[in-house]
Amino acid sequence: MSEPAAKPLGLGVSSATVTEDEAGIRLDRWFKRRVPALSLAHLAKICRKGEVRVDGKRVETSTRLEEGQTVRIPPLNLEAPAAPVAFRSDPEDARALRDMTLYEDADVLVLNKPFGLAVQGGSGTKRHIDGMLAALTKGDNRPVLVHRLDRDTSGVLLVAKNRRSAAALGEAFRSRQAKKIYWALVEGAPKLSQGRISLYLAKGEGMGDVRAPRKPGAGTTRDIEKMRVARHGEADAQHSLTYYATVERAAPRCAWLSMKPLTGRTHQLRAHAEAMGHPIFGDPKYGHRPEDEVRRRDPLRAMPEELERKLHLLARRLVLQHPKGGLIDVTAPLPAHMRKTWEAFGFDEKAYDPIEDAPEA
Repeated sequence: MSEPAAKPLGLGVSSATVTEDEAGIRLDRWFKRRVPALSLAHLAKICRKGEVRVDGKRVETSTRLEEGQTVRIPPLNLEAPAAPVAFRSDPEDARALRDMTLYEDADVLVLNKPFGLAVQGGSGTKRHIDGMLAALTKGDNRPVLVHRLDRDTSGVLLVAKNRRSAAALGEAFRSRQAKKIYWALVEGAPKLSQGRISLYLAKGEGMGDVRAPRKPGAGTTRDIEKMRVARHGEADAQHSLTYYATVERAAPRCAWLSMKPLTGRTHQLRAHAEAMGHPIFGDPKYGHRPEDEVRRRDPLRAMPEELERKLHLLARRLVLQHPKGGLIDVTAPLPAHMRKTWEAFGFDEKAYDPIEDAPEA
């Protein structure tokens, strides 16, 4: 368990030692655990002024801590926080998570995230994976997300069951040591059966595009997350790289692509599919350009009406080093709406996946 600061808040300078279980955690998250009443803005201010130090050195809120380091905590003059409300585990959340579980051990939990369930909370989002994980808390160890998936993306989601595992697994993602394979059904069929998509992406200008409704008559919502293709050197532009391979085609209507992202940008695969002229089928945000609508009005190229207009994107497989040695290698099955589409086109889920031959860097 985390040790308390040496002195009560507001009673002079104090210090605390980073424990083994806290190794790899960011400074802002360390303070959130140790000093819950301290706001991020206040922490950023005292870091800029050099009042917070680690082993005597100035630090930023994003600095990652190591076991045994000493954190200097200046006088904060904060009122003591109210006693935390006793946590009550929700048995429904625990059962739902068990039903999603693809793999579990003492350090790692791998879930099969269903379509439509958010990974983290946001405006109007009441139920999400991050909140549900509280039902699996044991003592001081609360499972934490290692990465994220979009609400409408199904498949493999990695969770760390303790802070040491979170640090190790998080580093594997940051250093691109994690191998990620996605399956997507795209509209039309790419001319090249295999390829490399290398683009710069940035948040869309104004972030105010209208999102297509999920169901007829459901109305529209404001799209605040759509990405756009940018030029190198533009503000906020980040390089993104994806390898893709065609597994099967039902030309000219659609193709089953296996995609391997080497970077992890927001909506990367969805934006890349749109940029190559073959948006992912059922995507409510991407693939609504004039040329896309022309294709959908062509009876020879339009997708059958009986197919579900849900995002056809699956986080199919994840491979990376386990924090205690060996490999984590987990595969998710097709979600129900994609399985129906695969059956409609006669695609074989057990077909050879050519993305296995794509480069790892």
